[in-house]
Amino acid sequence: MNAAETIHIERPATDSKIFAHTRWDIVPALAGLFHFFYLLAMYLLFPFTPLWVMLIMGFAYALMINANINGVAHNFIHNPFFRPDWMNRVFGVIESIACCFSQTYYDAVHMQHHKGNADRPDEHGETVDWISIYKHGHDGEAENPWGYVFLSFFRDNPAAIKRELAKRGNADVRWGTIELTAFICVLLLMALIVPTNPIAFINWRYMLFFLPFFYLGHCFSYLNGYFRHYGANPDKPIAWGVSSYGKIYNWIFFYNGYHAEHHFRPKVHWTKMEQFQRQIAELQKREGVRVINHAHMLGFLDSQLAQTRSTRSANYGGSFLTAGRAGPHHSRRFPNFAATQSKVKAASFRAATTARDLTAGHALSKLV
Repeated sequence: MNAAETIHIERPATDSKIFAHTRWDIVPALAGLFHFFYLLAMYLLFPFTPLWVMLIMGFAYALMINANINGVAHNFIHNPFFRPDWMNRVFGVIESIACCFSQTYYDAVHMQHHKGNADRPDEHGETVDWISIYKHGHDGEAENPWGYVFLSFFRDNPAAIKRELAKRGNADVRWGTIELTAFICVLLLMALIVPTNPIAFINWRYMLFFLPFFYLGHCFSYLNGYFRHYGANPDKPIAWGVSSYGKIYNWIFFYNGYHAEHHFRPKVHWTKMEQFQRQIAELQKREGVRVINHAHMLGFLDSQLAQTRSTRSANYGGSFLTAGRAGPHHSRRFPNFAATQSKVKAASFRAATTARDLTAGHALSKLV
């Protein structure tokens, strides 16, 4: 397999006046709308529904946040679904309310993720990727999964994200603010008004029910993200991610399970991911791309985890459950390792990435 065959990507095309890439994007778009209306239904049903039913609905909502962020919203970042820009902006607001975040802010964080690709800290302890699993680890090892999953939600820096958005122009800053305002207003409305007849006020019982599931959903998303990179090779572009090829999982998450492939070529459309994987399968095998047999959220159940843990422990003196807490400090053993790694990695990615992997609509994507 030569280099040209490796990087060739067939882009979907359509003559639709609504969809930008393929009419199949109606499926993730409808999934996003379903999540939005599910959130509203949960709020309206709460005063009249048994608690055990609401607990099931709340847990389902948490799972939906994970599936939406890592499936619908993720694909929407790399390949916006709609041809008219206003439709993409409106859908971004809908996604923001459904997941209780800003889709545009998520875009900025995710583009930063692709710039760093779960890089290890440099000599100053900083990572390019704001959500790298190594950012808060030690000794060149990933952070303990418990800390990453349950603390990452509180680590976002809105000011840093806004500064990054400002580099793109005022439009993204403005829409990020609109999205944040929209979901905060919806939450305030839910907190203030009890949807009964007659209407009551101060809906504290619903918020006491809702907020833990909202937080749990984002924790599920970080759990998913942890195992998409745990055991990957931050120094090889083709092995930056860990893949999982389960059919049902990838149907639900719109092929984000093909995560090594996605990091190698971020602009490959979800409908083309299987084809792309077959195209580079031999190269992946030669380069040691890690594949797990479970959905990433269940990556801790993978049978290869013990082997990965042992290999990483031998290399860095840590283990999976104690990741980031053991072994001689990597930067002390190799003082120039982190800086050299970052430079080599950036150079290799620039060499590996072609212009066709990027879209003019996302200014930050040109830096990925």
